[in-house]
Formats: sequence, C-alpha cells, structure tokens
Amino acid sequence: MLSAIKPPPCPAGKFTHVLSIGIGGSALGPQFVAEALAPDNPPLEIRFIDNTDPAGIDHQISQLGAKLSSTLVIVISKSGGTPETRNGLLEVQKAFREKGLDFPKQAVAITQEKSLLDTTARSEGWLARFPMFDWVGGRTSELSAVGLLPAALQGINVDDMLYGAALMDKATRKQSIKENPAALLALCWYWASNGIGSKDMVVLPYKDSLLLFSRYLQQLVMESLGKELDLDGNLVNQGLSVYGNKGSTDQHAYIQQLREGVSNFFATFIEVLRDRPPGHDWELEPGVTCGDYLFGMLQGTRSALYANKRESITVTVQEVNARTIGALIALYERAVGLYASLVNINAYHQPGVEAGKKAAADVLALQKRVLAVLNEASCKEPAEPLAVETIAQLCQAPNQVEMIYKIVLHMAANDRALFAEGSRGSPRSLKVYTGECNVEELYD
Repeated sequence: MLSAIKPPPCPAGKFTHVLSIGIGGSALGPQFVAEALAPDNPPLEIRFIDNTDPAGIDHQISQLGAKLSSTLVIVISKSGGTPETRNGLLEVQKAFREKGLDFPKQAVAITQEKSLLDTTARSEGWLARFPMFDWVGGRTSELSAVGLLPAALQGINVDDMLYGAALMDKATRKQSIKENPAALLALCWYWASNGIGSKDMVVLPYKDSLLLFSRYLQQLVMESLGKELDLDGNLVNQGLSVYGNKGSTDQHAYIQQLREGVSNFFATFIEVLRDRPPGHDWELEPGVTCGDYLFGMLQGTRSALYANKRESITVTVQEVNARTIGALIALYERAVGLYASLVNINAYHQPGVEAGKKAAADVLALQKRVLAVLNEASCKEPAEPLAVETIAQLCQAPNQVEMIYKIVLHMAANDRALFAEGSRGSPRSLKVYTGECNVEELYD
C-alpha cells in the first residue's frame, strides 16, 4: 500500500519537501487533504503549483529556496497535455537548471500510461511513474494515486482514508433511502433547488482544518452537474453553484445576507463533534471551553437561519481524521452521481471545460499572428507603428479587434510591445510597435 512507501533516494541525501504540480482535481483534492490531515511537522512539507500564473510559480520556488535541492517534484496530469501543468513543469525545470540540479532524479509522474507525460518521464529517467486510469476524472481522483501519494509522503494514513471511503461506499449501496447517506444528500439537493439548481449550495464547515472543503466541492459539484444538455439531448442548463469558507468566520462575513437577504441558497453545515484530542481541552470560564463557543456559533446560526425560513443540511462527523475525510470524499462523490441520475445528466464529462481550453488555444494562436505582424512592421525602415484595426486586418481577423487590443495590452505590460501613440481608453486610436527602436526614433 502507498502508506508504506518511503521517499526515494535524494541527490542531496534526504528529501525534505514535496512540490506538487497539477490543476483542478489534481490539486484541489491533495490541497484539501493536506490542510485537513497533515501533521504539524510532516516528514515532507508540501507546496503546490496549481496555476499558470508566473508570479505564483516564482513565489512557490522562491519559498523553497535552497531546499529545492531536497525537494521531490510530483507532476500530475492524466493526459500530460494540460497547459497549466505543462507550464508549471517547464518553469520548475528551468529553476532546476539554473541551480545546477538534475531534475529527473527528483521527479515522479502521476499520469495515464503512454500519455505524453508518461513518455517524457520514461525517456528522461524520472524516479518513478504512478498510474492514473482513463476512467478516473480529475475531480474524482483524490482516492487514487493523485491524492494518496502526496498524502502518504506527508505521513497521512492513506489506509484509513481508503477504509473510511469503503465504509461510505458500503452505506451508499443500501437500497433503503433512509439508510443511504448519499441518496439522502442527493434528494436534499434536489428538493432544496427544485431539481433545477434554483438555489446555491453554501458549505459551512465549522473547523479550521476543513477550510478548503468548499473549494474542493466547488469543482466536484459544479463541474459534474453544470451541464447544458441532459442525456436525451434536451436543453436543461443544470447545475448547483457552491461557495463557502468556514465557521464561525462566515458569521462575520455573509451570514447577515443569508439570514436577511435574498433567499437564493441552502446551507450545508459540517459539524465536527471532537474539539481537541482527549485531555487537551480546558475551560475559558466555568463550564465553557473554546470549542463550546464554536459549537454554540454553529447551532445558533443554524437556528437563526431556520427561524427565517432558510433551509439547511447538517453533516456530522465525530472528528477530523483520515477515516472521516475518506468518508466525506466518498459521500460527496456518490451524492453527485446520484443527483445527476435524478436530473438525467452525465456527471462525468466536462464539455464546457474543453470549450474553454479550445478558446484559450485560439487566443494564443492569434497572439502568434499579432507578434508576426508587429515584428514584420518593426523590420521596416523606418519602423512602422500599426493601429489595432490594421493589425486585425493583417492578421485576417477583422472581427477580433477587441481581442487583439487585449493581446497588445498584455504584451505592452510585459515589455513585448509598446504603444507609440493614442489612449488606452480609446483602443482604436492606439498605434503599436515592437522591436529595439524607441518612440522618439519613430517620429524623427
């Protein structure tokens, strides 16, 4: 089992940190579990690169500093072609080269067999490759190698996580709805949102360690249930919007609106009975502990919402540990599948995500054409600044003037293009150039 794995040999002697590169389900699940379960002093501390934001990537690498030489890098991508993950990998490889480190000796991949990432890891001689099966989607991958490997390296008991999930699986196979927690949860969603997603789901976990639970559920629920068409091809625009933070912080944020504002939501309270490990609690005042205050806030908020006819669900666990986290993950994964059956949609594809990826690729292709046009103009004697509309015509994209303006605005902010004249508030007045010449030389 993964719980027994030992970190592989490190060129620097011993690995001290893990840097996980992934996005979506390849990051949200591991982040949630790390926040919920990692010990205060884990065997390996973990950091995440979960976006293609250059400043964010630089920050994570900078935080590791000299520890980069003792950092195990986990790259997670089923296809190996996810742009954000690929970009993070390339940026980290660059950081390794700059420090004279041998990246393959500190890298492992979690990916589908024979994927681009698998082929790369195999040919470059990475430390290890772990399988990610085709039928496992990112948002339902936390209890696969995607989540279990990072968790095990942090000293989290993944056997207990799987045991908790197995117990929940057993419960969710029961034919009696009253004995099936996932069926009950799915029916609550259906009833609260009229089966058409008419209300948002507000997740309120009353435990700091569950801070990231709502973020994890956002992807699991919204990517699974947010569908334009049902299984019969009918236009249905289904979905459940999810947001939340934690209690009692939320009581000082948006509970005011939940109780007295627009009634466009139903709340889900995650109640944790155990405040602290046994023997560690003490009374702030006679008969009252810090945890009692948290309990009172939860029950008080729940009652206050009920008094104003606001609906809520309460999910109660004994304590936050590996078993209960495994059970919670399994509970919500199964509830999503059952709810999808109730509203006749496919919970396990994401055509909207694919459409967004294609649109992003189209923008980058247009940017390359813009650069080519600007570079050609800059090679003329004298260099020729071009209006945005002219660039659009030369790119054979006359209907993309606004997008081209956005492209040159971004390029200018990163010193790859300059505005020769005109106002940014009036895009059609702008003239743009690129190259080594300066503005004064253009108008000598």
